[in-house]
Amino acid sequence: MHIAETAVPGAYVVTPERHTDERGDFFEGLRTDLLEATTGHPFTPRQINYSTSRRNTLRGIHGVAIPPGQAKYVTCVRGALRDIVVDLRVGSPTFGAYETNVLDAASGRAVYVPEGVGHGFLTLTDDACISYVLSTVYVPGTQIDINPLDADLALPWGFTEHPLMSAKDATAPGVREAEAMGLLASWQGAGRDTHSSVSRKALP
Repeated sequence: MHIAETAVPGAYVVTPERHTDERGDFFEGLRTDLLEATTGHPFTPRQINYSTSRRNTLRGIHGVAIPPGQAKYVTCVRGALRDIVVDLRVGSPTFGAYETNVLDAASGRAVYVPEGVGHGFLTLTDDACISYVLSTVYVPGTQIDINPLDADLALPWGFTEHPLMSAKDATAPGVREAEAMGLLASWQGAGRDTHSSVSRKALP
């Protein structure tokens, strides 16, 4: 598999090598040894979640407070979706930067989301199913929600009609409000160093 860092330091896109014959195909969906060698951080799966959504459903932006923190390995196992990760680590040189990828069952492409980085997606098909392999189990009260339509982030969802959203996501604070409330992790607290050559649009 090919693992490439994104515009959000510590977040990676994983593209598997598919082996195809007349029967169908085969690919490795997750190799923790390769992932850990690339990221420099251990990744031990503790919980696996699935969610299924109708077309034009927007979920996110979601994260987990540190502690306990939570890294995610995200794949689309049915249908297709537009996946976005966004740097929410206060003090990061790319705070507010994002990376967009289309994940679909046909490609097997995955995204590794490190601690402190937000994640969300827009479904592009009906009955789209996403899988989350998580480094920590669910702890009530530790979830962080950022409004996915926050004007400060200006994320390129690409929808042509208003998406279906939960009331919780639609009324979540923007990134600046969440920062002022002390909800976001720090760059150092998320286990990242302060030197990175990776850069994209970052909030001032």
